[in-house]
Amino acid sequence: MTRKRARTSMGQAVVDVFRREVGELSTRNFAHRRGASEDLVLRLEIYKKLNKHKGCVNTVTFNADGNIVVSGSDDKRIILWDWQTGNVKLCFNSGHNNNVFQAKIMPYTDDRNIVTCAADGEVRLTQILEDGEVKPELLGKHQGRVHQLAIEPGSPHIFYTCGEDGLVQHFDLRSRSATELFTCQPNEDRKGSMPVVNLNAIAIDPRNPNLFAVAGLDEYTRLYDIRKYRWDASTNFDQPAYYFCPPHLIGNDAVGITGLSFSDQSELLVSYNDEDIYLFTRDMGLGSIPVETSSLSLSSESSEMKPGTSSSMDADNKLVPQVYKGHRNCETVKGVSFFGPRCEYVVSGSDCGRIFIWKKRGGELIRVMEADKHVVNCIKPHPYMTVLVSSGIEKDIKIWTPKAIERATLPEKIEQKPKARGWMCPVASPQDLMLQLFSLQRRRTSPEHNEESSTFGHELLQLMYTFNATSDISSDDGGDTTSHDDLFS
Repeated sequence: MTRKRARTSMGQAVVDVFRREVGELSTRNFAHRRGASEDLVLRLEIYKKLNKHKGCVNTVTFNADGNIVVSGSDDKRIILWDWQTGNVKLCFNSGHNNNVFQAKIMPYTDDRNIVTCAADGEVRLTQILEDGEVKPELLGKHQGRVHQLAIEPGSPHIFYTCGEDGLVQHFDLRSRSATELFTCQPNEDRKGSMPVVNLNAIAIDPRNPNLFAVAGLDEYTRLYDIRKYRWDASTNFDQPAYYFCPPHLIGNDAVGITGLSFSDQSELLVSYNDEDIYLFTRDMGLGSIPVETSSLSLSSESSEMKPGTSSSMDADNKLVPQVYKGHRNCETVKGVSFFGPRCEYVVSGSDCGRIFIWKKRGGELIRVMEADKHVVNCIKPHPYMTVLVSSGIEKDIKIWTPKAIERATLPEKIEQKPKARGWMCPVASPQDLMLQLFSLQRRRTSPEHNEESSTFGHELLQLMYTFNATSDISSDDGGDTTSHDDLFS
C-alpha cells in the first residue's frame, strides 16, 4: 500500500513517460493512455526557446511526423527547426514582400513542399530540392492580406486560402491551378455597410474533408460543402450549408472571429475578437439562412454549459455552445486549437502574454502559463505527444513539454484582463486606423464600459492625432519596423 501511494504522489503519468523512454511502452500506446493526462498538462513548462527570426513570429506548426517545426515571421523568412535540439535545419527567404502570416508543410512530400501566405496577398509554394536549394513559386494572389490557409487532410496536393478581400480560393499543386470559389457576402441587413466579409480564418473538417468553414469580421462562421461546387462555375457557391453563432451574438455587428479549428469528432471551435471561445457541434447549426430571433436577449452566461456535459439548452430548449472564458483576444488575430490525442483540451493565446488551457468538456480552466511579454498569437499541438509550440509578438518560439517536477496551480486574478496598448501605439496605415476605430467602437458599445460621450470623443481625437503623426513614417527598414504595430500580426 505504501508503494502505491508513493507512486501516485509522483504522478502515474510521469512513470509512463519513463516507461516510454526506456521502451517499455510504445509511443502510440502512451499517446492514448497518457497523452490527455491532466497530470502532464499541469507539468508543462518551457523546454526550449528557438531564436533566429528578426521579427514577430506569426506562424508555427509541426510537420506530420512531429520532428520538425516550421515558422514564418515579419522578417519574411521561413525556418525549419529540429525542435528537440533547437538547431535550424533550413532557413530561406519566403519570396513574400510583407509579413508571412502562415506556413505549412504539405503532407506526404518528404517535408519538401511548403505553402505560405502573407500580408502582401500572395500565396506561394516553396520546393526544397535534393541539394538543399529552394525553388519558390507564386501560385495565386488575393486583393488584401491573407491570414490563413488550410490543407486538405491527408492530401499532398490540395489546400484552400481565405483573405481580407472575402475571397476563398482552392489550390491544386498537380496543375498549379487556383480556383476562385466565392467571395463571402454579408447578410442582407449588412450589405449597405459591408460589401464583403473580410476573412481571417479557414478550417477543414478532418472527418469529412468535403466540409470547410470560414469566418472573419462578422458574427457568423459559415460551413461549406465543396461537393456542391461545379468546377465549370455553372452554379452559385456562395451560399453556406450551415451558419454557426452563439445565440446572444446574433445581430451583434461589433464582434468578429479570428480563429477556427475542427476536432477529430467534427466539433468546431470559434474564437471571437473581444469576446470568448465557443464549441459547436453540427446540431447547433442555424441552417443555411440565419434568422434573428428573441435569442438576442440571451446573456453570455446563458450559453455556458454545465460541467461534464457536451451541450446545454437555453430557455427555448435549443442547443447552445460550450464557452471558454478568461483570456483576452482584442489586439491581434489569434488562433485557437484543440490539444490531446482525442482533442480533450482547448488552448489559446492571450493579449496578456499567457497561454490558457481549458478542459473541452465543461470548459474548466486548468492552466494559465506565462509565455510572452506582449501577446501570444499562435499555439499548435504536437501530432501525438504532449508538446506545444507557441509564438507571438516576441521574436522567439517556445517549446512546451511536461518536464516540471511540481504540478502548476492557477494564478490569482485570472479575470483581471489588461487594457489594450492604447492610442499612443503608432498607427501607420489606414487599415490600422480602421482596426483601432473598430476596437474603440466595440469598447464604447460594450455593457462593461459605459463611457461618456466626451471620453469617447477624446479617445477618437487622440487616435486621429496619432494617425496623422505616424502616417508618414517610412517602412523601408522591413518587417521589424512595424511588427509591434501591426494589429493583425
